[in-house]
Amino acid sequence: MPNTHILKTRRMERLPPYVFASVNAKKMAARHAGEDIIDLGMGNPDQGTPPHIIDKLVEAARNPRNHRYSASRGIPNLRLAICRWYQRRYGVELDPDTETIATMGAKEGISHLTLAMIGPGDTVMVPDPTYPIHSYAVIIAGGTVAHVPQQPGQDFFESLLAVYEQHDPKPRTMMLCFPANPTTAVVELDFFERVVAFAKEHEIRVIHDLAYADLCFDGYVAPSFLQVPGAKEVGVEFVSLSKSYNMPGWRVGFCVGNQEMVGTLTRIKSYLDYGMFQPIQIASIIALNECDDEPPKICALYQRRRDVLCEGFDRIGWKVEPPRATMFVWAPIPEPYREMGSVAFSEMLIDRCKVAVAPGLGFGRGGDGFVRFALVENEHRTRQAIQGLRKIF
Repeated sequence: MPNTHILKTRRMERLPPYVFASVNAKKMAARHAGEDIIDLGMGNPDQGTPPHIIDKLVEAARNPRNHRYSASRGIPNLRLAICRWYQRRYGVELDPDTETIATMGAKEGISHLTLAMIGPGDTVMVPDPTYPIHSYAVIIAGGTVAHVPQQPGQDFFESLLAVYEQHDPKPRTMMLCFPANPTTAVVELDFFERVVAFAKEHEIRVIHDLAYADLCFDGYVAPSFLQVPGAKEVGVEFVSLSKSYNMPGWRVGFCVGNQEMVGTLTRIKSYLDYGMFQPIQIASIIALNECDDEPPKICALYQRRRDVLCEGFDRIGWKVEPPRATMFVWAPIPEPYREMGSVAFSEMLIDRCKVAVAPGLGFGRGGDGFVRFALVENEHRTRQAIQGLRKIF
């Protein structure tokens, strides 16, 4: 018998069970049995990276000088390109040396910043439901999660204030994500103005995940937290190239804003990694400097898929609010099935409809009345999914 008790650490035991496991297992079993399962579960972009970014990667990879260890905080020209992108996009001035760091995707950066900032006894306010790493990073770091309800029709800022008042000792950090994964909730700049004022008044640090900055529909434009005067005094923002430039597997993101928090992330990363493969960083410079026309094209693709899916929902009688941003649709479980919960409902969709989705419970207890559809299949397959879903209505 293997001596498994040596793997049971206090930190690992604090991690909750992997909610998606049973749904993924059922999906894979159905596929192995030869069934055609339309997978709308994982937010994994299905399109290729723009060719000129790939060409630069290949060119840089042929240079032996780029095969050496790189810089954990990102090469200078990449950090400069990040700053120029923020200036063009949001009118925000950043120092490439003290307010900017490249990360291996937003997930790695958020995890390591939280690990460096949070410890036992520290409480972090996190939306519920939310992208899992926002909560898990706090748990892995030994902190306590204060769940802030994020439900349709609720004022999230008022929920934030209520949760803050309920806790003692008071939270000193908040994690935000707008446009939100999985709920697709969006905010205007005045929301961040209230956040910055609140954070200054109560000495709270803000971590904002802006992974879906470019995937906005129907004229909506997602604001940057850093557009608010004084935001750099209280927090940082993470951005990823994964969705905006179809570069998910490249693992390129960045953290910008508060010098102390960027410095903290820089320091812990200096112990943990040597940075991304340098040709990836060089190609990412091309993405940021020369590919401003790519995100609108990618966004238009997702908007068409959103329209096909939501129009299909309407036809079969599933009342779902079309999202104004992200690459997801957050769908309330239809009333006849609501008592099943999101995991059992998701398993039923695989069995009866041949459609795989993400159960809302995987994003927090507040998500159990919902399932998340990712817009990762073409319009024909999306229509095919609607035909399958019609069976439960």
